[in-house]
Amino acid sequence: MTDRELLTVRIRGIYATALTERLREAEGVTVVQASPPIRRRFETTFGDGPADVTIETDDRRLGVGLVGSRDGVDRVRDALDVGIDTLGWDDPTPQGAIFDGVVTETLGSGAVVDLGESEGFLPFHATSAHVETDDRLRVQVTEPPAPWNDDRPALDTTLSVRGDMATLVREESTSAAGPDLLDVLSVDVPDGWRVLWDRDADDADFDVLEASLDGLLDRAARIDDALSTHDEDTTTDRIVDSRATQWVLFGRESRFALDEDRRAVTPTMPGHHRIKAGDEAASAAVDFVEDLAPDLDGEFPFDVVTRQFGPQEGDRVAIAHGKPDGRTISLGRGDVTERNPAGTIRVEREMSPGGTYDALGTKRRAGDVAVTKFTEGKWWYPTVYRGEDGDRRGTYVNVCTPVEVFPDEVRYVDLHVDVVKHADGTVERVDDDELDAAVEAGNVPEELAEKARDVASAVENALS
Repeated sequence: MTDRELLTVRIRGIYATALTERLREAEGVTVVQASPPIRRRFETTFGDGPADVTIETDDRRLGVGLVGSRDGVDRVRDALDVGIDTLGWDDPTPQGAIFDGVVTETLGSGAVVDLGESEGFLPFHATSAHVETDDRLRVQVTEPPAPWNDDRPALDTTLSVRGDMATLVREESTSAAGPDLLDVLSVDVPDGWRVLWDRDADDADFDVLEASLDGLLDRAARIDDALSTHDEDTTTDRIVDSRATQWVLFGRESRFALDEDRRAVTPTMPGHHRIKAGDEAASAAVDFVEDLAPDLDGEFPFDVVTRQFGPQEGDRVAIAHGKPDGRTISLGRGDVTERNPAGTIRVEREMSPGGTYDALGTKRRAGDVAVTKFTEGKWWYPTVYRGEDGDRRGTYVNVCTPVEVFPDEVRYVDLHVDVVKHADGTVERVDDDELDAAVEAGNVPEELAEKARDVASAVENALS
């Protein structure tokens, strides 16, 4: 594909309306296979042809995954920079990639497979062979996880090429499924491949089906060529990587920017995507409210959302500490001891003894309590550590992307630079070097890094 060719994109999930509106403004991009709600909302005609790139919301509704040609994914990704806290990462195990791997561990439901630079999980039901440790297997990535989910990619030993309307399955002996349909199409499926039709194929025109199969057959040919020339003695190696997978995480400001895109098309309440990302039940409630009340203006309804879906006083929430490289680590769970309708919750955690508190250098003792105040939308949050006797042992202010207080967890992406206030009142700014390194590595855009530095300076001045 050249830059001059029209790029077709298929979109699904809670961000579909906003992204459809955004991509309509992107040069050389058109949306195809629009869902019924999208067709109703837009006064335009959408094509039904095959998609060069697919966009789907991840399982936790925090962002989207892009799958398609390398050039196509890069072009679409450029159009998805909706806010300062939009972050993206290439997946080292893209959907459809084929690896030679080695089994390193067997678990109750499957095996962990070393793929070289990463590892995957092969469910036992995805292979007909008996699998043991040190077995060498040829596997394909079927479901790459978003990096913030901290899961291994799902693998399969049956090789296939997935499309929007059909899937080609590579088998030594084939008995074609749906021969009547293939007989009327001007497409030749090579030996060793079988066609499995998707339900969407039932209503598609013949020319659309042929175009869809043509693209799949090109990818199947590249797989055949790569397998025929691959070094069989290699223990772990990526053999085929015909398509790219990239993950895009939307922060709070990005979600509100997407609200504006959606509002240009259809009634959209304040915090539409923010609420939908937090809870599945809340997602349905948002649709209900917007259907009833088309005129929706005002601020994000933090009080209403937390009263209806949580968290409230007495609830427990996890602290999902996102890292600029895409990972998420848990800082543990705490009790919500206070909820302010204006947007703040107070979370208390009992600390385990041993080691020291980062940057403070203060020893962690039995009975210590961490009191953290999270305010929806702020670029920082403070944690005060107190001893069993109530004495303040230090304050740590974390600088991050705008905080989101979801029903079961508080979420943000850490931006490295922080400010601490020691027990003796000394104020210190730390980890600027880590932020600089993240910028150098391409994990934090310079604009976002500059925002983090400005926030850190303001916090430092306020504490001094």
